[in-house]
Amino acid sequence: MRVDLFDFDLPPDRIAQRPVSPRDAARLLHVRADGVGDRIVRDLPGLLRAGDLLVFNNTRVIPARLSGIRGEAKVSVTLHQILSADTWRVFAKPAKRLRAGDRIVFAPDFSADVIEKGPTGDIVLRFDREGTNLIAALHQHGAMPLPPYIRGGVADGQDATDYQTLFAKEEGAVAAPTAALHFTPDLMAALAASGVETAMLTLHVGAGTFLPVKSDDTDDHVMHEEVGVLSDAVADKINATRRNGGRVVTVGTTSLRLLESAVGDDGTVRPFAGATDIFITPGYRFKAVDVLLTNFHLPRSTLFMLVSAFAGLERMQAAYRHAIASGYRFYSYGDCCLLDVEND
Repeated sequence: MRVDLFDFDLPPDRIAQRPVSPRDAARLLHVRADGVGDRIVRDLPGLLRAGDLLVFNNTRVIPARLSGIRGEAKVSVTLHQILSADTWRVFAKPAKRLRAGDRIVFAPDFSADVIEKGPTGDIVLRFDREGTNLIAALHQHGAMPLPPYIRGGVADGQDATDYQTLFAKEEGAVAAPTAALHFTPDLMAALAASGVETAMLTLHVGAGTFLPVKSDDTDDHVMHEEVGVLSDAVADKINATRRNGGRVVTVGTTSLRLLESAVGDDGTVRPFAGATDIFITPGYRFKAVDVLLTNFHLPRSTLFMLVSAFAGLERMQAAYRHAIASGYRFYSYGDCCLLDVEND
């Protein structure tokens, strides 16, 4: 499909720079088959049904942005995909001057070697430590990797908590699963009281999620990989929900992408562990997910393509026009929408 079909104009003042407080006071656009309704996230228990299953992503954002020196030149690095315990694929600036064998020093006792340069300009770094020791070094020397549309990507102390979800547990993401940022303990209690069930999976969100689609046609776009885990117990719970007449409601596109990577043609969700590069565009047949809660996405992005596949391109174009005209806040710290169209 033509990528320009997914373009739209967004006034800069619609891009949220901080989340609302409390989180569940954010606005929620309820997108149904028969139109849209303006609600708030706190209304969610009344919009879902007893027996529905909310599926959250429990990944935790790591301080993945580093500043270092190669020789006498400054280098900034953003980790975006783990390859092994000590090796990551990263975005680097300036990347053109880096060569295999170069060493980048982030602190007197913390460095990494350039292993290779990728065809799309990213870099593979091997750090001088691995596993939990590497994560500890990132916490000591790294910064929260805010997307560039939030204050130029420069994080402060408040973002250390603002950019983590209530469910953040498994360290490894370099971007937050932002739909889950709206949930509070009070909202979770209200959902449980209304009979809504919950389940957790892990998909470590990569910085590639912020990359625009530069090709003119979706067929020419190369999707970034992200690593995830879906346990046997969660797969069983999802399958049982469907058998019992409940709906699977994914909180965020990351949860949806992992479920759709783990489901078979028969609609059965199976355990999953590994990388997925699933790219969902209109025409895709959803097999695992019935309802999607998601934030508002960038124009020409793979995520706007995904929601257009889920709810229909014309419907999402109309929903976004309504959201812009009605003052909804966009992107990571912004408001959200509940896509409840029964995949008509």
